[in-house]
Amino acid sequence: MKERTISAIIMALILVPVFYIGGTVFDIAIFIISLLALKEFLDMKETKKKLPMFVKFTSYIFMILLVGTNMIKETITLEMDFRVLSALFITFLIPTVLYHDKEKYNINDAFYLIGGIFFLSLSMILMVAVRNVRLALILYLLIITILTDTFAYLTGLLIGKHKMIESISPKKTWEGSFGGTLAGVITSTIFYLTVINPNENVLKITLISLFLSILGQFGDLVFSAIKRYFGKKDFSNLIPGHGGILDRMDSIIFVLIGFMFFWFGL
Repeated sequence: MKERTISAIIMALILVPVFYIGGTVFDIAIFIISLLALKEFLDMKETKKKLPMFVKFTSYIFMILLVGTNMIKETITLEMDFRVLSALFITFLIPTVLYHDKEKYNINDAFYLIGGIFFLSLSMILMVAVRNVRLALILYLLIITILTDTFAYLTGLLIGKHKMIESISPKKTWEGSFGGTLAGVITSTIFYLTVINPNENVLKITLISLFLSILGQFGDLVFSAIKRYFGKKDFSNLIPGHGGILDRMDSIIFVLIGFMFFWFGL
């Protein structure tokens, strides 16, 4: 617990100024995080089989292209460069034919990489886009994620008895989920109506916050399922006591993507 607390303090000392400053500093930080997240994603795959060096190198190239070319936008749009997306599919699917040994590279590997690169790059792009629009907006999403996760853990620790999905995440309980959701929704709703838009409909923001809080918990479970499939506890040991980048970003990734359903209506 001491190691976990110290790591959390260090992360806060680094990330709080980065989020506050925004701009180029924030863009560079997210760009670095995206590459570290991809490394963890590839390393996880390699716990079962070694990927060809060309495939790994190409994965980083596409992450750089997708994140780098889209983070320069100052507004949230639904536009992406379809040339890059088309190249992503072509580049990873054609080698499934060229590699005659399916043990080296096959269609499952191709779609794991295509899906992972697109999924991770999309979340990083959205992180930058939301921050560029307004600092308070990204804080709203972080409040939902952090408080839901924190109070789910504390509530589960104190009164948790009924397991949610023990085969995926043995420690998660329904009581913890309810406690985390309650704390995340109430606090984030108050923040939104106080800081972002006092004139917004209370019920509307409460329901949006509720949806995002629950979605974030599903994001946690999805990434836990990936780790369980590969027989790993964490994606890496980059952050002592916390695991890796993806262990910390599993919920916010889903919250960012889910927020896109509501952004243009707010």
